Amino acid sequence: MERMLKLGYPAYSIFRRQNYTSKCVTSQRKNNPTIEISLTDIAPGGYAVGHYKGHRVLVPYAIPGERVAVRLINTNEREWLAEGVQLVEASADRIKPRCPHFGPGRCGGCQWQHMTYQAQIALKTAIVIDQLTRFGGLDDPPVQFAIACPAQWGYSSQATFFPTKDDQLGFRATDPRQVTPIEECHVVQPDLMHLLDELDLDLENLREVRLNLSEDHQHLLVLRSKDDNPPELEITLPVSVNFLLSDNEPCNMVGSTHVVHQVDGRWFRVTAGVSFRSNVPQMETMAKVILDYLGLQGRESVLDLYGGVGIFSAMVSDKADFVTYVDSYPPAATDAEANLADLENVDIIEGSVESFLGELLENGQTYDAVILDPPHTGLTDDAIEGIGDLKFTRLVYISQDPVTLARDVKILTRKYGYQLIDVQPIDFAPQTANIQCVALLEHPESRDA
Repeated sequence: MERMLKLGYPAYSIFRRQNYTSKCVTSQRKNNPTIEISLTDIAPGGYAVGHYKGHRVLVPYAIPGERVAVRLINTNEREWLAEGVQLVEASADRIKPRCPHFGPGRCGGCQWQHMTYQAQIALKTAIVIDQLTRFGGLDDPPVQFAIACPAQWGYSSQATFFPTKDDQLGFRATDPRQVTPIEECHVVQPDLMHLLDELDLDLENLREVRLNLSEDHQHLLVLRSKDDNPPELEITLPVSVNFLLSDNEPCNMVGSTHVVHQVDGRWFRVTAGVSFRSNVPQMETMAKVILDYLGLQGRESVLDLYGGVGIFSAMVSDKADFVTYVDSYPPAATDAEANLADLENVDIIEGSVESFLGELLENGQTYDAVILDPPHTGLTDDAIEGIGDLKFTRLVYISQDPVTLARDVKILTRKYGYQLIDVQPIDFAPQTANIQCVALLEHPESRDA
């Protein structure tokens, strides 16, 4: 019989639902070993970690400090995956999830609605430290406590939905091959959910439906199809519609091509398909951390790699001698040209980061400081080689994933002599295990020393 816990409610149903990796729970899985373990650590993806027979056991929907009975799912790897069977001893940080779609076999968007926000921030900090220690090769990484998000709910200005088999829209499930129909979501801004309720789309050939909310309260609908044929539309809502081709080239169908956001008092346009962090207040927080790390005195040259819509170039332009922006995605570079048109000391270069670094090496040029904002996959081998060989005096690395940050930091420090000075995690996505970081690296010998 399920135990009643001191928190005043039963051990959660999120621990009783067995099917969080597949819609078909096989009899073979039901016969897998069940063990009882104490959870001591946290891992990327939000898994609490226990140990059994020399193996790390990853358990979703749990909290370090808890004791759980789990069924082993995958014991073929060094790290074993398990699913919860019974919550034996609950953490004092365990709370009731707000969303009815949260839990095993349901929506995969949130991983941590079952714990207090204070616990989430502490665990996100712990993930960064763990990755830099275990995979970054650092004994005592200089990681600051994560900066909390001012809004724990309703913070995201964009959301991506996927069609279900019965012509509904939903989020990727905990099994990413499945889609969970969504009736409510508490982490996106309410206006987006209102628009979702009013949409009437023919979903037969659609692969993805992305909703964006502009700060002028205009909606932007971005569609992807299974081929490059845009759908036929009958739009009666006040919404702009754009279509993304398979090569990520945007095509305008109705209304505006972009949304606008204000960051630190400056407006930026963001075209459909261009990457943009959907939590604007935390963008301003990140900008302050970057400026503090750069410590510009007005005489420096700054290189902004993977520059996006130009936010960081704009931010440093009045504190540097000149700034060079580089991004390979044409719509992003076009946005940057529009957003930075009034800044005379900013040069816009549309091209690959790797090629630009290679030209710097060939021409014997360098910059005093570099801002890196690569995708979540981190730096390519060629980008790391170029950055390593150029030996920039100061490097600010903005990371979307502590796993790839640790990988890249290890190469830059061990192979190329950079030193990791400080890391500041920033929470852009409460209720999830996602954490972004700003890392400061310095090289003791600059290229022109």
